[in-house]
Amino acid sequence: MDRCVVLVDAGYLLGAAASLLAGEPARSRITVDHAALIQGLRERAEADTQQPLLRIYWFDGAPDRVPQPEHRRLRVMPRVTVRLGALTRSDGRWAQKGVDAAMHAELTELARNRACSDVVLVTGDGDLLPGLMSAKEHGVAVHLWAVQAADGDYNQSEDLVAEADERRVLDRAWITKAVRAKDLGGACAPQPVTRPEIAAILSAPLPEAALAASAERASEAAQAAAARPSRTEPAESAPAATGTPAATGHKGVPTPKDLAALRAHATHPDRQQPAQPAGATLRWSSDKGWVERGGALGEPPETASLPTLAQVTSAEQRWADREEDITTVGGDPFEVGQVFARRWMERLPESVHLQKLSTMYPRIPHRIDGELLRYAARFGLLAHKDDQIDEHDRYAIRAGFWREIDVRAAAEHVPAGE
Repeated sequence: MDRCVVLVDAGYLLGAAASLLAGEPARSRITVDHAALIQGLRERAEADTQQPLLRIYWFDGAPDRVPQPEHRRLRVMPRVTVRLGALTRSDGRWAQKGVDAAMHAELTELARNRACSDVVLVTGDGDLLPGLMSAKEHGVAVHLWAVQAADGDYNQSEDLVAEADERRVLDRAWITKAVRAKDLGGACAPQPVTRPEIAAILSAPLPEAALAASAERASEAAQAAAARPSRTEPAESAPAATGTPAATGHKGVPTPKDLAALRAHATHPDRQQPAQPAGATLRWSSDKGWVERGGALGEPPETASLPTLAQVTSAEQRWADREEDITTVGGDPFEVGQVFARRWMERLPESVHLQKLSTMYPRIPHRIDGELLRYAARFGLLAHKDDQIDEHDRYAIRAGFWREIDVRAAAEHVPAGE
């Protein structure tokens, strides 16, 4: 068949691009326009081989082989097939497993079936040498592409370079059409983008008991600070007892366990180790720590009456949701929360459920919040440490949920004609 196929080792391509543009191979140091990158690969392959493109195979690693947001975007692009190997962590470093074997199998199978006349390999791993040699024996022309090395030297196996039929270098000018280094501003890691919705959730008022306990603690801290000898170093000032909640730990918002402890301290200030309070009100129902309980069934009546998304979703809708998740939902945490909330609201049998939920801000009822986070886990948002979603992602997921709820609730309260 007179057509070409491109096999991309994403670990090599993006790692080498990060080394070239950011000075180190960490992919977190670059941002990638995947649509522009795929288009560039297609145009370059067709120009170099003088053959139309059959397909681009994108080989990458992912923890537990769960597609990450970038993989979800790639696999719905025209003429792109994503193949995932495992991504494992050892001695503090991530390593791909099975990617080379998958590339080797695909290359030899394409050549054996005469599915193409030319194969473009974007890789530097010498483990692919047997597959390259096998493809040549089946009459396939092998084009090997390298990413320009940051130090001007080779970043590919010399045996691989020597065995290829054609060799090209993707230079800095070509790479920067789709990849750029993140501007870290001298920091070691990129600063998160500020989102007003997340800030609103973090600044939501705490229960009165927590406020009282927080003010009491702040007053005690201020008195203790005044009793200590003055120092010249700029130590952190104790929070003033102004009625606003003091920060708990290093976070800007108390965890459920912190909040329960504050409630217990306000009720029993003489206790060194506060016992579990009977009715602790929690900021997030799904975090580790205390969970709000009430009644014999373990859930207050006002939340027990709220249906979950699964309860209001038909089999046909579930199939359509899955298709939408695969084809249009990119996997951004904020977007995931919005999609979940939109589906839940559209399928509610009664609008009173929406009104009831709106009064609970910022706490999402336990069953719905757990369902929301399980839905988010489908998009590769697990931090792969005890199967927990990253804390900042959890805030973003819930912020997206509340933003969608707020928009819908506001629209339903607008008088007709305005």
